[in-house]
Amino acid sequence: MRSAAKYIWIFIIVAFVGSFLLYETSGLAGRAPVTTTTSIATVNGEEILLTTWQNAVNSLEQQQQQQSGRGVTLDERQQLEDRAFDEIVTEILLQQEYKRRGITVTDEEVVQAARVSPPPQATSSPDLQTDGKFDMQKYLRLLSSPMARQSGMLAGLEAFYRNEIPKQKLFDQVASGAYVSDERLWQVYRDRHDSAAVSFVVLRTDALTDTSVTVTDAEISQFYDRNKKRYERPGRAIVSLLTVPRTVTAADSAAAHTRIDQIRAEIVGGAKFEDVAKRESTDSLSGAQGGALGKGGRNRFTPKFEEAAYALKVGELSQPVLTPFGWHIIRVDDRKGDTLDLRHILVTVGQTDSSATRTDRRADSLANLGASQEDAKKFDDAAKALGLTAAQMVVVEKEPLSFAGRYVPSVSAWSFSGVRPGESSDLFDSPEAYYIARLDSLTKGGPQSLAEVKDDIRRRLARDKRIEKLRPDGEALVAAARSGTLEAAAAAKGLTVEKSAGFSRVDAVPGLGQFTQAIGGAFMVPVGQVGGPFRAQDGMVVLRIDSRNDAKRDAFEAEKASQRGQLLQSLRQQRIDEYLSNLRENTKIDDRRTEVLSQLRRQAPT
Repeated sequence: MRSAAKYIWIFIIVAFVGSFLLYETSGLAGRAPVTTTTSIATVNGEEILLTTWQNAVNSLEQQQQQQSGRGVTLDERQQLEDRAFDEIVTEILLQQEYKRRGITVTDEEVVQAARVSPPPQATSSPDLQTDGKFDMQKYLRLLSSPMARQSGMLAGLEAFYRNEIPKQKLFDQVASGAYVSDERLWQVYRDRHDSAAVSFVVLRTDALTDTSVTVTDAEISQFYDRNKKRYERPGRAIVSLLTVPRTVTAADSAAAHTRIDQIRAEIVGGAKFEDVAKRESTDSLSGAQGGALGKGGRNRFTPKFEEAAYALKVGELSQPVLTPFGWHIIRVDDRKGDTLDLRHILVTVGQTDSSATRTDRRADSLANLGASQEDAKKFDDAAKALGLTAAQMVVVEKEPLSFAGRYVPSVSAWSFSGVRPGESSDLFDSPEAYYIARLDSLTKGGPQSLAEVKDDIRRRLARDKRIEKLRPDGEALVAAARSGTLEAAAAAKGLTVEKSAGFSRVDAVPGLGQFTQAIGGAFMVPVGQVGGPFRAQDGMVVLRIDSRNDAKRDAFEAEKASQRGQLLQSLRQQRIDEYLSNLRENTKIDDRRTEVLSQLRRQAPT
């Protein structure tokens, strides 16, 4: 009974996750107070309510917390916020498409799908397996049981299929024309299995005696118009950062050493290694498994750890081993050659309770003096009072901030959450330190203007034109090589002949690049002949085909059926992805999340 109840709960969760996408459309605009009916965005005129979005974010956050066993940082929450928003937008667009295309779902389709196509949560549930495999009969018995209806499981299943069936119908329509011919399969196979080896010479622009080229404003404008997405820039912020480090003292290090000695003595005295690992190890992942690290060969761990592990006999307990992660006690449970089955207990070298208390008090003082302030001077006053020096840093939108080689949690997301220059953040903490940030300046992201990127485009086009100026030299080198040898022709010009290993049409080759003219030329020029010049990454290439091996037709025929299935599935997914991308690009989305959250933060409590 308990087993069935656990499975039912999975379906209830599915129902809840689906339900937050069904919402009412209303809200307040302008500067009205933010309420539960405030709209944070519109999609083709259809509103997304603040509560709808927050419920979706909270659901994703709860899932991540359950998986990681810890709370999320602001940076992580920002990622969840974007993910939830994208999922809601996609669901709205799909619903609009269903209506436009007349796609509906009948009760009979829901019942049939539930009976013949169990959801992934069912097929992966241990409670519905027999001998490690999904048992369809168990699933059908569960569907027909009174508990399924009474618990709400059937309602959850219905919501799941009413969401999935129209989506599948739509995707079937979008990808219905996907087809892969034998000729196409053979070409794809050849691209990966034909191989060539070449000798080649690269002509680079630094050898040009005349590097002058002309790039017109018209050429720059044309390039900009074709590549506007390339010049979209993320937001940038300047922040001042105050840090209270969790400094580990010599006394803290000695305390960790003493603790690992005590743990080892306890095990030597008869305590079970697995039980002690579960209780004491700061490696929570292996600790939950009694310290088990699994079986494996060399190069899995740090050198000092492996040196100690491979010196042990089966069942032997190591002396304490210090690595960058802390102090370890290691035991080898089994050994076959270089394959070890290991367990360990880890005690990290961190602050003792007394040291941590002193650090916490200092961080509390910093928070009281300088956190969550709108007056920029209070941040400076807090730094002066505690003898701290602020570090000024550049923060890039959607990118985590690092300081002194360490990740600084939450500051990046906070900087772009609608705060104003001069405001200071809450107190953020990590295993290494406490942090408070002040926003000094903010530049919003978005497309860069032509004026901003004009010089960059000019340099790019000038480089391409200089490479093209190498073509006559390349043609002369080809002619000389054909009348003699590539080596002699190259030597006469002071150039070096390089040799490649075998490569296919899809490989990246040093000096030739990937998917370049030079790669294509290697499969067009006859074996033993010199060809070119071909455009490569940063120059022109003249090459000689030293060898070429064609794909085997009989090997292709043996793999054709499976290859067709894989390529067809890939083609279908590509069409679906392109369809969804085009749908999104042609949608009018008014995203007001930052504005609403900023207003909500400043809104006086009622």
